[in-house]
Amino acid sequence: MRKREYDEIREVEIIPHYQKKPYGSALIKQGDTVVLCSAQVIENVPDWLKMENSGWLTAEYSMLPGSSETRIFRDRGHVNGRSKEIERIIGRSLRAAVDLKKLGLRTIWVDCDVIQADGGTRTASITGGFVALSLAIKRLMKEEKLSENPIKYKVAAVSVGIVEGKPLLDLSYEEDSKADVDLNIAMNEEGKYIEIQGTSERRPLSREELNVLLDLAEKGIRALFAKQEEALNV
Repeated sequence: MRKREYDEIREVEIIPHYQKKPYGSALIKQGDTVVLCSAQVIENVPDWLKMENSGWLTAEYSMLPGSSETRIFRDRGHVNGRSKEIERIIGRSLRAAVDLKKLGLRTIWVDCDVIQADGGTRTASITGGFVALSLAIKRLMKEEKLSENPIKYKVAAVSVGIVEGKPLLDLSYEEDSKADVDLNIAMNEEGKYIEIQGTSERRPLSREELNVLLDLAEKGIRALFAKQEEALNV
């Protein structure tokens, strides 16, 4: 039973520096969804980038065995199709935030581990992953390994959908499972779209409904930018 307005995101908390060992880390709680995001720096890049004098950013996503009501089996030597798709979405979204040329010949690896899942795990991974990434960049600059900040702008993401004929922002698992349409939207703070990914589960989506959902997503993402700013200024 939804206890918030149709255009409200769930309660969000982003805890920076949640782990001590990575270059950057953050725990994001969005409603009952909890994701641990870490960013590690590798002083190397894939061979195909070395001639371009460019850095790289990639992401991994995993759901811990106890994150769902039924046990999630660990990926051991084989990443399932869903996780691979989500990793690509996270990686694309976070790469859009960075000038890879300014990163130098190094890779930033962002890991997103879902501790508890209640809808919106991929979008929470992007929002929390950006904080972990930003903290890693701050440390690189403090260590004078970077002369310029390669972060171009904030990036965050949220889910929207139509449930029982009504547009809703930031779907829980229960809402997502009943959605006629659900979308995952990633945007930068300039208001430009990075990722629009979605499906019509039970009926087609009209252009008018799409516009309503995009407006809802932008409102939610603006609130998430504020949460990111709070975490980065702790």
